Amino acid sequence: MTGPVVAGAGLIVVLAALTVLWFVSLRLRDASIIDAFWGPGFTLVAFTYHLADGRLGPRVALVLLLVLAWSARLGIHLLRRNRRQGEDPRYVAMRTEYGDRWGRVSLFRVFWLQGVILWIVSAPLFAAVRAPGDLRTLDFVGVALVLIGLLLESLADAQLTRFRADPSNKGRVLDTGLWRYSRHPNYFGDAVVWWGFFGLAAGAGAWWTIFAPVIMTWLLLRVSGVPLLEQGLSATRPGYADYVRRTSAFVPWPPKRS
Repeated sequence: MTGPVVAGAGLIVVLAALTVLWFVSLRLRDASIIDAFWGPGFTLVAFTYHLADGRLGPRVALVLLLVLAWSARLGIHLLRRNRRQGEDPRYVAMRTEYGDRWGRVSLFRVFWLQGVILWIVSAPLFAAVRAPGDLRTLDFVGVALVLIGLLLESLADAQLTRFRADPSNKGRVLDTGLWRYSRHPNYFGDAVVWWGFFGLAAGAGAWWTIFAPVIMTWLLLRVSGVPLLEQGLSATRPGYADYVRRTSAFVPWPPKRS
């Protein structure tokens, strides 16, 4: 199949899957289920690209294995988190704002919008899956970055989960482990993963896909990651302002002295 046909197949599949998920969210009255789909959605679109294209090689196999490992970990983590916490406050607020129109609005503003963003950001997967040639230096750099990013976000999420599970930590700020060097080491790890996938695409000559990790990093830093989380933490954690003053927001860095 031609490139546009393969790319179009990915978009159709992800929007169809999200439409089904939207129906489920209406039954459950919980739009947060889309958060757990975010990671696995990339696996779905990557395998769609592969099945539509039909070629296989070392780069293709690496990309499929790495995106499967990353998305499975993230999906399971978010599913467990959402089961403990219930529907995300963002969606609760939107549900209240739109009232009876929320069902229709959520399909476009939550599910299909995230589906289109997912499809756009999946460009490195599209390029790498369609390039079954020999591996190059950039491919190995990409694999290393994906593994490093996966390790960082896994450790950061595990440390945060363990911290929150201790009732004595209620109202306190986690400032040990990776969280001593970054206020959002899990988001930083996620960004590193996507620069790694870009490395695999660049190894195939698809430098044009650089917009994808740029968009993902921007979303994490400026839109759906750091800003939203820090708004809530600043209001509920008395020591968070001091933590912000001494700790890097994103890139791990030694903390400032008090």
